[in-house]
Amino acid sequence: MLALDRASAVPLYRQLYESLRLHILDGRLAPRMRLPATRELAGDLNVSRNTVIGAYDALLAEGYLESVAGSGTRVATLPQRPTRARPKDRAEALPRLSKRGELMTTLQRDRTIPNQIAFHPGYPEIPAFPFSIWAKLVAANMRSVREDLYGYHLVAGHPRLRTAIAEYLAVSRGVNCDPEQVIVVTGAQAALDLIGRTFMDPGDTFWIEDPGYGGAWNAFLSAGGRPAPLPVGPNGWDIDRDNPPPRLIFVTPSCQWPLGQVMPMEVRLKLLQIAETHDSWIIEDDYDSEYRFRGRPIPAMQGLDDSGRVIYVGTLSKTMFPSIRVAYLVVPRSLVEGFKTAVSITGQYPPLLLQAALADFIGQGFFATHLRRMRRLYARRMRDFVALSRDRLDPWLTVSEADTGMQVMGRFKQPIDDGVLLAAALKRGVDFSRMSTHYRFAEPQQGMFLGYAGVDRDQTRTGIARLRKAFEDVTAG
Repeated sequence: MLALDRASAVPLYRQLYESLRLHILDGRLAPRMRLPATRELAGDLNVSRNTVIGAYDALLAEGYLESVAGSGTRVATLPQRPTRARPKDRAEALPRLSKRGELMTTLQRDRTIPNQIAFHPGYPEIPAFPFSIWAKLVAANMRSVREDLYGYHLVAGHPRLRTAIAEYLAVSRGVNCDPEQVIVVTGAQAALDLIGRTFMDPGDTFWIEDPGYGGAWNAFLSAGGRPAPLPVGPNGWDIDRDNPPPRLIFVTPSCQWPLGQVMPMEVRLKLLQIAETHDSWIIEDDYDSEYRFRGRPIPAMQGLDDSGRVIYVGTLSKTMFPSIRVAYLVVPRSLVEGFKTAVSITGQYPPLLLQAALADFIGQGFFATHLRRMRRLYARRMRDFVALSRDRLDPWLTVSEADTGMQVMGRFKQPIDDGVLLAAALKRGVDFSRMSTHYRFAEPQQGMFLGYAGVDRDQTRTGIARLRKAFEDVTAG
């Protein structure tokens, strides 16, 4: 019954322990059954007595065996293990979840495919990032053994990073805040999840752009919110709908996701008035506003807010690299302490060592230098991408240059199902985001949301050539 593998790297006493434990749990060694003496079992297995003693001692310590004076070592009487009927199919085998858990498992998620970044939206240029400088800053902070880098207490973010972010936002985005209002979290999705759970009770209404960002939809729906549409079309935002009063209003005013439009000042001011009237909160997602190629940068909506109704969300995933998992919120002063507690409870804060290196990267000017280089690079890539798309994909697709962002919209010239096209493109190693998936209320429009920022010239040419083949596959005959 007890098989030991002498060629295994697992010690013999551990193998014997595991074997005896499994025999006890599955009932082959019944309760109160007397085990052989250590010397006897060692002889039977041709191992040292210490091997058997080690296994017995571990089982005794964990309560699988009991030793009674004059009675030897016996199997302990354990509580009966619960039995579960065999499921008839795979669906029945799933564990029972809460209603919220079941909802979360059914929501759509956005994910990139390894080695297949063309043309996933929102993906930055990675090779051009100054990793040598970044490595030096991380190493320098690792050599500084200070409590502020290795303790628990700075849950809202390292003070130097919060100061650096506040100063950067004031100059580049017109955000009105002090460092205390900056809350550092593990990515923009964590920020949206935190906002949803902090502000909404089950059944509360949230307004969300349509088409709009799926990450916000998922976060607020998972928090128990009820969505209401804030339609966005060629003429901009339609905010005069007869929607229920909102608890939250989610918008991307500087570069609407996915249409790329800029929210007019009139609409911004009217939304601020609506929030004040209904005691609501506006969530301003400023996900890639750093990249503007024509005209002056559009100031953040938060800078217009005199009544403390806007919660600003920014991220470093688009300006540095996605896996850094650092984003930040700017919250009204009245909410600072509450958000600190919420962050502490949820554990959604990045390592302080990483934050200290980030503070140096921003404070020493490396971040601004990198942004300037990427703006020039992305502007050139966008022009090349649009020109090549017009040249190679013109029979099927209309692509226009954008003033801002890291991706462009492609609209079909003929009836094509974007899901069918995506399947054909993926077979050829090309990825994109389906336009139809960004609609949740209105009739979905078919099209393509194409990211060009993280793709060099050769990859762009190859990717567009493969897209052409995918179009031909879908429209043939």
